[in-house]
Amino acid sequence: MESTGVRHLSLPFKLSALQVILILVLTVAAIVVVFPFVWMVFTSFKYESDVFSWPPRLVPTQWTTDAYRNIWSQIPFELFFRNSLIFAGGVTLISLFLDSLAAYSFSRFDYPGRDAFFILVLIALMLPFQVTFIPLYITVQKLGLLNTFGGLIIPRATNAFGIFMLRQFFSGIPRELDDAARIDGASEFYIYARIIMPLSGPALATLGIFHFMYNWNDFLWPMLITKTTEMRTLPAGLALFMGEHVIDNALLMAGATLALLPLFIAFLFAQKYFVQSIVMTGLKE
Repeated sequence: MESTGVRHLSLPFKLSALQVILILVLTVAAIVVVFPFVWMVFTSFKYESDVFSWPPRLVPTQWTTDAYRNIWSQIPFELFFRNSLIFAGGVTLISLFLDSLAAYSFSRFDYPGRDAFFILVLIALMLPFQVTFIPLYITVQKLGLLNTFGGLIIPRATNAFGIFMLRQFFSGIPRELDDAARIDGASEFYIYARIIMPLSGPALATLGIFHFMYNWNDFLWPMLITKTTEMRTLPAGLALFMGEHVIDNALLMAGATLALLPLFIAFLFAQKYFVQSIVMTGLKE
């Protein structure tokens, strides 16, 4: 007869002490990273008096959507959202095109000075934005592009990190595909557009998310270049909630939550490409 005792379930694998510690550390790190976003969302549903209650409470004592209703009337939130979409979307599309062209040149052609030019790209990758924003501002001013979308987008039209990342990814694509296409009479641009780019979907999607996220959240550059409320982007526009003596915290958190939604949605659609692209960019030197 079969035993009626409780059967003990066993895992198909065993975890070492080091793996358990690593899982615990990563869990704590994930909580630390996610907690500010959770606090932001809950705060956006609080009354202003509840924001400063003591002891602090994560969950509102009384829920309200006043901040989400008032944000549309107290500042031109829709205008800021549109400006951010034009700025971040325009930079992403243009930069993906120019970065991929430069990366194709570095990965596919052999010409004098190629390695020296690539070293210059790596040097540009190491320079922080704070070193270059003053010359960029002076250049934009002399071109008469202050307070325009051109002034916002053109200096961001290409990116050293994007060139480096795509160059690494393109180097992992077999050159035999290029040679076969050339034998059939294909031009270099045809090879780039019809062979290399379709095979680089994971890298392009990942880089597109990086570009869009960085420029969508950028505060300093739009604040420097734009002078009127009509040209402000979301991060710069949300600063209007921060007065000299009073900060409307609930409205600020509601605006930040709404500003986060496009990035969250974009990440959900592109997350499956992240690991694949990062792994493949490291395969070739």
